[in-house]
This record gives sequence, structure tokens and C-alpha cells, in this order.
Amino acid sequence: MKLSLITTLAALAVSGAALAQQGVSKTEITVGTIQDLSGPLAGYGKAVRNGMLLRIDELNEQGGVHGRKIKLITEDSGYDPKRAVLAAQKLVNQDKIFIMAGHIGTAQNNAAMPVQIEKKIVNFMPVTAAREMYEPLSKFKYALFATYFDQMRASVAALAKEKKVSKVCAIYQDDEFGLEVLRGAEASLKTINLDFVEKTSYKRGATDFSSQVARMKGAGCEMVVLGTIIRETVGTIAEARKTGFNPLFIGSSAAYTDLIHKLGGKAMDGMYATMTVPHPYLDEASNPIRFWANKYKTKFTEDPTVFSVYGYVILDSFIQAAQKAGPNLTSDSFIATMDKITFPADIFGSPEGTFTATKHLGSNKSRLSQIQDGKWKIISDYYKLD
Repeated sequence: MKLSLITTLAALAVSGAALAQQGVSKTEITVGTIQDLSGPLAGYGKAVRNGMLLRIDELNEQGGVHGRKIKLITEDSGYDPKRAVLAAQKLVNQDKIFIMAGHIGTAQNNAAMPVQIEKKIVNFMPVTAAREMYEPLSKFKYALFATYFDQMRASVAALAKEKKVSKVCAIYQDDEFGLEVLRGAEASLKTINLDFVEKTSYKRGATDFSSQVARMKGAGCEMVVLGTIIRETVGTIAEARKTGFNPLFIGSSAAYTDLIHKLGGKAMDGMYATMTVPHPYLDEASNPIRFWANKYKTKFTEDPTVFSVYGYVILDSFIQAAQKAGPNLTSDSFIATMDKITFPADIFGSPEGTFTATKHLGSNKSRLSQIQDGKWKIISDYYKLD
């Protein structure tokens, strides 16, 4: 064979390899996710991962997406943004994932996304309701949940007016997550000509909230906005009850979990939180949800939570989009599909999600729930926002 022909064939081979879609082979699609499996949100992270795995198992048993099975690679961030960056680098550059799905945490996503976007890897429906998950508009960012900002913007003023309170305080995690809750609540209060009478923060990982509670009690707060997650929510409310301080407490969807009443007990009764998808209490669930929950429990030997539902719905949404993108799955074909897709409401109660080329947030709908007798109860319809 002449040298020129060999050179040409080699060049074509290199060109073909360069054009191959990362994370997609003839038989497999590789999906990456970053979860907290060892830190303060490990309960959330494990449930999200398990929900994703259950949907993947169902799909793979049915033959996959256009004949391709899905492989999920999970990395643990420990809820640390620095570890999230390292995890993203491994998934993108070493594991060669096609997409990042359901990454948990606001600060963690903000830290990791530049690694992904540089390599044109879509950040698909992360488990955080921060506005940065879809703003500024990028073809590599798609978000599922009503934002913390919109959740609080819709609910705080409505609850304050209903309960006739005028002294509102806030305790929030001193990072992007907590600030989004705070900003949304501030915007809401402005609509009824109120402002916070006290704002107090804590560092991620804090366990003692006595000084923050004392400040809010001293300010005579009648309602407290919680920019908190699990143990900070329980710790704040428990400390307040212990000192005889009993305002209304309202948190975001980050605090909407059965872990609040399981860990905090009776003291958590009366707490409000915004949410979209209800927690799947099996004694109250419909037959389709009970069937789904039994499959989940058989596989993981534990009951599902609302975060299990999030993981399942995120992977189901990816599967729907990948199916519609067709057999020749590429980043470009997936993005083109996402930019004109509507995901219908599902068995869990998720609202319809619609995406366009200029709208990368599926839905801004949220509603209010309250812990009553140790269970979350939905107490409002979906709020309507402009």
C-alpha cells in the first residue's frame, strides 16, 4: 500500500473518532451523576441515585433507548463544591459521559458546570432549584424545578397575609442556596410593604443554632423563613421550641422531606414548606405509586422518599428526550429535541414541564405543604406567577 494511501486512511480514522459522540456507543449511553453519599445530604443523594437506578433497570430490561442500554456512573461530592469539581472532571474526561443528570446541590453545580460546559456536556435537571441552573440561558443547562426564588416569592407574602403577621425573620445557609431563598422571600415581602426585622445566617455544616434563634426571638418574629435543609431545619425549630419561641416556620422544597418529622418528631408539627411533588406516603398513595414503591423497596430494601421520585422522574425525562432524539443520538440532536419538548404530568403529581429554545426551566409551579400529625399535607393549589 502506498504511503499516501496509508496516510489518508489514518487521517480518516482519526477524523471519524473525533466526530464520534462522547458517551454514546452502539450498545450504551453513559450518564453521569454527582450525589452527596457521605455528607450532610447523604439521605437525599442516596435516594436520588436509587430512583435513577430503578428507572434505568426498567428501561434496560425493555431493551434500552433505540437498542442502547443506559449505564449510570455515580460520584460522591460529600456536598463539597471542591469535590464536585473533581468528580465532574473524572466523569467528563475519564468516564466520557454523554450527559450529567440530577447533580445535587446549588454550590456544587455552580462549581462543576464550567468543567462540563467546556466539553459541551449538558447539565440535565440538577437536584437544586437555584436560578443559575437555567440562567443565563445556555444550550447546556436544563432545569426541572420551580426555583427557590419563585417558591418563596409565591408563598411568603401569601402566608403572612393569611396569618396576619407583620414581623418576619430569616435564617439561611450562607451560600448560593440560602441566598436564593432569602432573595425570593424579600421580593415577596415587598409586595405587601414588609421587610425582614431580623436576618441571621450560618455556615454550611453548622450544628448549633442557639445564637441565631435568640436573635430572632429577641426581635419578636412572628414568622421565620428557613433557608435551611435537613439538620439545620430540625435544629432551628427544636431550639426555638425549647426556648418557648413559636413563630410560623416556612421553608423551601429543600426542607420538604420526611426526614424533618422523622428526625425532629412532634416539635416539627406546624412547619410549612413549598413543594412540587408530594412525598409518597404509601398508606395514602394511589395504586400506581404503591406498585412503583414496592418495586423500589424490593430493590433497595427501604421505602422511597420524594428524592427517590426526583431521581426517577429526572431519568424518565432523559429517556423520553433521548427516544425522541432518534437513533443517531448526539448532543446536538438531544438539545434540538429538548428545545421543543413537553413532559406531561406524571403519576407522582409533577406538573407538566415545557421547554423551548429560550425557556430552559420546565415549570415555575409550586405549592404549600404543612406537617400535620407527623406527615406532610398539601394545603394550597399551585401558585400562579407572572
